[in-house]
Amino acid sequence: MHFVDAKGILTGSGGSSGMNIYRGCLHGCIYCDSRSRCYGFSHPFEDIEVKRNAPELLEKALRAKRQRCMIGTGSMSDPYLPCEEQLGLTRKCLEIILRYGFGAAVLTKSDRILRDIDLLDEINRSSKCVVQMTLTTYDDALCKILEPHVCNTKRRIQVLEQMGERGIPTVVWLCPILPYLNDTEENLRAILDECVRIGVKGIVCFGMGLTLREGSREYFYAALDRHFPGLKSRYIRQYGNAYELPSPNSDALMGLFHKTCGENGILSTPEDCFRYLGELPKRERQMSLFDEDAGSGL
Repeated sequence: MHFVDAKGILTGSGGSSGMNIYRGCLHGCIYCDSRSRCYGFSHPFEDIEVKRNAPELLEKALRAKRQRCMIGTGSMSDPYLPCEEQLGLTRKCLEIILRYGFGAAVLTKSDRILRDIDLLDEINRSSKCVVQMTLTTYDDALCKILEPHVCNTKRRIQVLEQMGERGIPTVVWLCPILPYLNDTEENLRAILDECVRIGVKGIVCFGMGLTLREGSREYFYAALDRHFPGLKSRYIRQYGNAYELPSPNSDALMGLFHKTCGENGILSTPEDCFRYLGELPKRERQMSLFDEDAGSGL
């Protein structure tokens, strides 16, 4: 872990903005796209870069914004890494979001987010908060291989359930679905059944498969060699160096996915999910003294 003073914290404009308080990750997920060289990491991925001035930068940015919007975090690096327990930067940023009346959309794989459930509840009551979790496999043993240093899928579902009990809307990221590993109807149905049970608002799914770029491909294939001997050769024969690696079961799995979501009123296209994540309800305008005077006919 090392500390930096960042020059800025928010990206994006208009309906929503994003921030990454940390850069790098310790979860060890074998399929992680953030390891791709295109993102320009100048330090080892596990050497977490901490933007120690993130709260100050965020407050300055929100104070200058003319219009409230949703503030997202977790798209590149999890906001609830182990160091968050001591540093509390994510919590400080959430407190600032609440203070300035903005909304929050938080994506994580960690149950550490439960530490801040009261704060997330407050944000949701005053504006809007959406908690998102990535779910890939319902099998605990496989989950331990695919995502070795983070709580398993069943625990993440418990987290989503607790958020829902508070009235905090939840969204699941169903990705990636790895060919020949978790691309089975049994796995998909188990995850979807839980999503229905706990009442998630939406499921982000880009298709049944995964994407690999330079940097993430090498890490993924090294993991396949360690845990699934012979599978890397099968991948190379079928996909070569392709960016998109669709599951051979893609059509059937996508059919099950859309059918389940449609029958249960769950948002199921990335466009619909992102639109929901970016929408911040308008506050009712409070009547001012001037309005009262105008209404009295004075």
